Amino acid sequence: MPDGRGALDGVRIADFSRVLAGPYATMLLADLGADVVKIERPGVGDDTRAWRPPADHDGTSTYYLSVNRNKRSVVLDLATDAGREQARSLVAECDVVVENFRPGTMERLGLGHEELRARHPELIYCSISGFGSGAGAAIPGYDLLVQAAGGLMSVTGEAQGEPVKAGVALVDVITGLHASLGILAALRHRDATGEGQLVEVNLLSSLLSAMVNQASAFAVAGVVPGRMGNAHPSIAPYETFPTADRPLALAVGNDKQFAVLAEVVGEPGLALDDRFRTNADRVAHRTELAEILTRLLSTDGADHWSAVLLAAGVPAGPVNNLDEAFTFAHEIGLPGVIDLPADAAGSEGGGRPSRQVAHPLALSATPARYLLPPPLLGQHTDEILRGLSGHEAT
Repeated sequence: MPDGRGALDGVRIADFSRVLAGPYATMLLADLGADVVKIERPGVGDDTRAWRPPADHDGTSTYYLSVNRNKRSVVLDLATDAGREQARSLVAECDVVVENFRPGTMERLGLGHEELRARHPELIYCSISGFGSGAGAAIPGYDLLVQAAGGLMSVTGEAQGEPVKAGVALVDVITGLHASLGILAALRHRDATGEGQLVEVNLLSSLLSAMVNQASAFAVAGVVPGRMGNAHPSIAPYETFPTADRPLALAVGNDKQFAVLAEVVGEPGLALDDRFRTNADRVAHRTELAEILTRLLSTDGADHWSAVLLAAGVPAGPVNNLDEAFTFAHEIGLPGVIDLPADAAGSEGGGRPSRQVAHPLALSATPARYLLPPPLLGQHTDEILRGLSGHEAT
């Protein structure tokens, strides 16, 4: 049974990152118990504080609110000697530093990996960049740019249409996951050896890894994949189909499932048709199969087909909007949206909204905790600076 402790209790993170990849990584770690101190610029703070609409009832950007809970905010002016000295004092009391400035920026501030590790050999330093610290260091690391340069847009969209980006900053999110994984691995190594290390992660490498089967098709077989809409290059039927009301996703992964699908839609002979007998056959005759399934599925709505197909063991589901997606999660017992404790949302949050999207991990002994709402800019500056050795609040 959970005992109230977090898996990362005792780990303190100095978070110099902003926007998405870094803040997402540190929020995941904060949910698991890490004490994350978010270092922000005076008067401005994290860029995403200004990214609105949409906004909450106080005008705070929902983008910012999405990745900054369970953190404390301190304002430090890193352009000044005093601010940099305060930052070094804070780092001295931390286990991990996370930053996503342009390569070379932290070094110019006297907060680079080599300088800090010389003072604190046990420090774990996570550096997040767009295109690495080598020849790509000067290229801005915006998610859209990486989706384009990294090939994701080349395989996203209709076959005869324009390349399309994913509907969220997916590369930033994947990179944040890789950053949190690297930090956890480095913490495990430090527990065993007492040594810190540099963790480097970049958006382009994260995307190339996340392209999985598409990237492997090129690396192994020299195949350069293209756009196929919602279809799959290696499986059929594995795409969306129109129904009497809205699209239905079918994810038929093997021949047995296809035979059941054929039975449910009233055409059992499809599974015996030489064009569709095996998955390889169905991929080769994808267009003919799609035309047949479109005709058969048009006789009823997506919810009907989803219900009867799932009952028969065929993976299927309607294409939901976000309202419907959260409703679905609730219906099957998954915590899509959680409520922060009322005292946290009130006293600590300065009126910040109490609703948040749930942490994706379910840990039986050390589950995610939701203790602090996303902080106001500089909300904890006095508290944190008072706690630094040799420093007083300003």
